[in-house]
Amino acid sequence: MLFQDLATELVLHIFYSVSEVTDVLALASTCHRFHNIYSSSQKLAILENVAETQYGPLRDLTQLLTHNASQPAHLIRNVPFSVAILKQIVHAGRVASKWCYIYPFKKWKDNYENRRLLTPEERYRVRRAIYRIWLYSRAFHNADHPRGQRTILPVVQKRSALLHNWSTDELAEIADVHAVMRDVVQNNICPSNGTIIRKFKKRYPDSNEHHLLFNLHLNYPSLAPPLSSNSPFFAPYHTTCSPLQTHFTTTQTYTDRYASSKFSMRAQYNVGAEGWGDDIVHYYVVEDMLKLDPEQIMWLKEHAPFKGMVEAYVRELGEWFENNGETWGQTLQWVLDERGEDVEEFMEKVAEGEWGCAVRGEY
Repeated sequence: MLFQDLATELVLHIFYSVSEVTDVLALASTCHRFHNIYSSSQKLAILENVAETQYGPLRDLTQLLTHNASQPAHLIRNVPFSVAILKQIVHAGRVASKWCYIYPFKKWKDNYENRRLLTPEERYRVRRAIYRIWLYSRAFHNADHPRGQRTILPVVQKRSALLHNWSTDELAEIADVHAVMRDVVQNNICPSNGTIIRKFKKRYPDSNEHHLLFNLHLNYPSLAPPLSSNSPFFAPYHTTCSPLQTHFTTTQTYTDRYASSKFSMRAQYNVGAEGWGDDIVHYYVVEDMLKLDPEQIMWLKEHAPFKGMVEAYVRELGEWFENNGETWGQTLQWVLDERGEDVEEFMEKVAEGEWGCAVRGEY
């Protein structure tokens, strides 16, 4: 029997068994009969099923995509599935999938002998945590929440209402992913002076020709490649945060920071200028940068290898961003205290892999 002669019920079963949206579209374009079956009343059901498999949970992703300032973030919104929202699902889902790829490298960065691929269930948890921390960032890390309001009781209660939607185990998943995001910010996007020194010496252990110089007061002008006027957030889904109005064009890579050869593209550039300060200064820089949502952090990791690029991005966000650290950790502690949980024990279990997205012993 030819494949295209299969019964319609079997073809539909194949459609429902596909795990990626692009595969569904490819299957639907193989012949007229498959296209007609796909285009029938089953189209939205097929697309919703494959979107749930590839990018789910759609329930949490829908809360993110439909959030706006007109209603509290903790209210559950039921939105019917459509092709229009599918485009937004694919956009945000691809960002979450990138974090699923990064997660094992950061989760098991020190004990890398335990590093492995995530199971489908673990990838599902990572995506769910990404969507939830993304929703929190979109709702509470913006110009409407300046530093002066972060400890006001009604504001704290509004933030905690969102976290109360999730169980303590689910909060542990978010805390687990948040730790991965912190690692990316403090080691890849905004490395400290100490990190710059370690990476430079590791790459060039015998180099004595290049001495790293750090400006302790961080008041020097940043050196950055030329800017152009294209926005990296061209998609309409990223509407609640001020988009970057300048896009950086450069052919250099992240490793150029640590090049010491006089023939390198940055031969006259002091690598020490890439440092974001010593421990105390660097801590507050990271706290500020963690207000960025997962998409923004991922974009900076992939496209902003130099400090000047990151600084230009932050300036575009407005004055509210500076010296106004993230509030996720404070709100998490508030909610755990309300539930009678021991915060130190909670964080210790997350760090040791007893709680989180990839739980020790489940694999």
